[in-house]
Amino acid sequence: MGIDINHKKDRKVHRKEPKSENVYLRLLVKLYRFLGRRTNAEFNKVILRRLFMSRQNRPAISLARIVRQMKSKQRAGKIVVVVGTVTDDKRIFKVPALTVCALRFTESARARIVKNGGKIITFEQLAVQAPLGQNTVVMQ
Repeated sequence: MGIDINHKKDRKVHRKEPKSENVYLRLLVKLYRFLGRRTNAEFNKVILRRLFMSRQNRPAISLARIVRQMKSKQRAGKIVVVVGTVTDDKRIFKVPALTVCALRFTESARARIVKNGGKIITFEQLAVQAPLGQNTVVMQ
């Protein structure tokens, strides 16, 4: 007599496309799917996988966390990539000049970054500047 195999955990689910019908998000998925296929860079596959995620799984990142993570000398001058929202943090007083790429920015976070000499870029601009993810720091 054989043993009964439990098939409860056989189905491994992972997204192949975003659930959202957002046109901008869908265009980014097309772009990064192409880049992931045509380049050998793991960066593009990571961005694509994060674009598929639900909003709960790509939470907002505060400006304070970005500034704290970018303090090291190795990360100076690199582009910060956030697949999600960048929010302002009033607890931090000094924001250095950063180049930040994100899906969304709150108005106050956008104003503080630009006021302190930083740049805000979109994911399409990032694909043109760094198609292989060179000189970037992906944050989560």
